[in-house]
Amino acid sequence: MRFPPRPILATASAALLALTACGSPDSGGDAGGGAASEGADSAAGGQRAASALDFQAQTLDGQEVTGSSLQGEPVVLWFWAPWCTVCRAEAGGVAEAAERHGDRVEFLGVAGRGEVEAMRAFVDETGTGQMRHLVDDDGSLWSGFGVASQPAFAFVRADGTHLTVSGTLTEDDLDEYVEAELLSADGPDS
Repeated sequence: MRFPPRPILATASAALLALTACGSPDSGGDAGGGAASEGADSAAGGQRAASALDFQAQTLDGQEVTGSSLQGEPVVLWFWAPWCTVCRAEAGGVAEAAERHGDRVEFLGVAGRGEVEAMRAFVDETGTGQMRHLVDDDGSLWSGFGVASQPAFAFVRADGTHLTVSGTLTEDDLDEYVEAELLSADGPDS
């Protein structure tokens, strides 16, 4: 059996990765189609969830936000990077979901891996300015929620536990996660 020359395989592999996600340039990872990780139900997960909300960050407009201020209300964290084409493509759907659920769930963007001016330009160009966006210039928020590449979402329940989903989500996917993880009367296990 003959195999294609290595340069062709490398080019094909790189193209496939570019089509599937905006992997982090420093992690080599890819967003990979909705892989989920729970930061919640076991004692160890509960500790991990508590530490994930132990942060201070600034918004793109300079306001201070603490993770503890998020506890008690359901929150969706959308992890994005200003140079990520997949993040840019899903931004409109995220903004619409934020508008639909805004009276019951807060949506926060978590921008990382870029310069603040590029982050501001991304928000302006994608029409996501109605959401608050946190600057995660050192990657600590991303790490705290187990995010290795963008896009990703963390669905933070009122009790501070969370589910992190790696990869892009459609508006329907977002609606389903918001309902099942954050708004269901019986919680995520119902």
